[in-house]
Parts: sequence; structure tokens; C-alpha cells
Amino acid sequence: MSDAHIRHAVFDWLAEQVELHGDVLPRAILHQGLNYQGKRVPLVGPKGIFKPAILNDGPISITTSPNSPYDDAFGADQLLSYRYRGIDPGHPDNVGLRYAMQQRIPLVYFHGVMPGKYVAVWPVYIVGDNPGQLTFTVAMDDALSVNMWERRLAGELVPDPAPEVRRGYITSALRVRLHQRAFRERVLAAYHSQCALCRLRHEELLDAAHIIPDSDPDGEPVVPNGLSLCKLHHAAFDNQFIGIRPDFVVEVRHDLMEETDGPMLQHGLKEVHRQKIILPSSMAMRPDPERLARRYERFQIFAS
Repeated sequence: MSDAHIRHAVFDWLAEQVELHGDVLPRAILHQGLNYQGKRVPLVGPKGIFKPAILNDGPISITTSPNSPYDDAFGADQLLSYRYRGIDPGHPDNVGLRYAMQQRIPLVYFHGVMPGKYVAVWPVYIVGDNPGQLTFTVAMDDALSVNMWERRLAGELVPDPAPEVRRGYITSALRVRLHQRAFRERVLAAYHSQCALCRLRHEELLDAAHIIPDSDPDGEPVVPNGLSLCKLHHAAFDNQFIGIRPDFVVEVRHDLMEETDGPMLQHGLKEVHRQKIILPSSMAMRPDPERLARRYERFQIFAS
């Protein structure tokens, strides 16, 4: 059986899982993997660089754990530095990634956002080997690159115009998405997957709202800069319909309190006025009062 066909099946299977579960996937699903012609193909293992037994041409995936001891990070060039397995460049896992780089083989990158939860990114390519720093350089790409890889395997001469520019742009965009997904998962976990204002518990209807917007230099994607809000209260918070004081008490704009406009206004907004928000049990995860004060000052301008 062809390794290229197996990789293609893996990519198709991952797309199906994202369609079913969203783009944050449980590790259990990835460990079980897919069935390919009667054989199980797991996609992750106990170590970060993983090659299932069914493949001959190199690893299928690289994984960054949310609690990884390694310092995998995106650099100024927007590409990912991925640590070697251990310190021996000749370790079989490192040799496998080096082979994937030489043959331009597409891989999957699993980015841990919470224990047991990963965002799957594919295809990614090993584009650099840095033995002095014990790292590989990883770039994200798009489905077009997989098509070009398959055509090259078939013997075609396929030019790849400006791959560095394309991959840099795609990797930069994915870096933002990975941070957003990690922020959402951590904020929702801190609030036990409920809205801090109305206690709604359906995750599909919950957002991680920034206190200081992510467009602001101080708008870090950290839990103390976040609130778990349902979509109604997130929109109301972002549009200055409601404010949250540094003592965690909600205020609804005066003009809205005087309106009469049906049950949604009454029960969705008016009834949270002067209520204290639900707080994470961990003090370290609670909203930062200084950030709330800055945001509340802006609300007061609109409320006056």
C-alpha cells in the first residue's frame, strides 16, 4: 500500500473529525486514529514525533503538549521551532523528521491547548534543521502543496512559486488561530463551561471574551484577561451594553434599563444588572481587576 495514499487518507479523516467535533480534538480520538484497509492508523503516541507502524517513509505527526518541557515557539520569521527528540541528532525520531524535510513530506502538527485537547494543523513541512539549537523549523501550508507533492511522487516536474512567502503568511495566520483556540479552551475550563452572567452551559453558545481586546498591546490571551460569556452577553459586553466593575458587579446601561422591549431585554440583560458575575474557583484564573477597571472606564463613557 502506498504511504502517499495513507497520508491522504489521514488528512481526509482529520477533516471529517473537525467537521464532527470542531477544530479542538480529544487526544483519545487521535490516539485511536483511523482504519485504513483493515489496519488501525493512530496519529499520536507517547512522544512528540510519531510514526505509525503502517508508514515506511517517515513520521506522520509532531505534537506540542500544553505542558511540554520543550520551548517550541514561533519566531520572528513566523515559523515554528520544534525541539529535537532528546539531544542526539541521530536519534531515529530526529532522523525521521530530517528525511521528511529532505523529501518534502507533509505532516500533521498537533498543538496542545489543554491537557487532552489538540488543534490539528495540516499539512506542515519541516523546512529547516538546526543541530546547534537542537531544533527543526516547521512551516504550515495549504492543500495545494499536498497536491503538488503527490504530483511530484508521480514523476511530474511541478514548480512551487514563492513557497517561503506563502508558508510564512499561512503560518502567521495559523499562529493567531492557535492562540485563540488555546485562550477559549482555558477560559471556558476556568469557568466550568458556563456563562459568567447567566450560567448557560452549552459550549456551542459560549465564547471566551477578552476584557482588554486582543487588538490592544495589553490584550494578552491569558485567562485573567478573559470571561466566559454566552454569545448574547459577549455581544452586549463588546458593544458597551453592559459593563463589569473591578469588584465583579455587572452594570447595564441606564438607557437600556429604561427601555421596554420584550422578554429578551428583560431577562437577558436587565436581570443581570447589579449582579455579581460567576468567578473561577482558582484565584489565579479570576478576572484581573486592573483590566476590568480599564474596560469599565470605557463603558462609563458610553453609559453617561
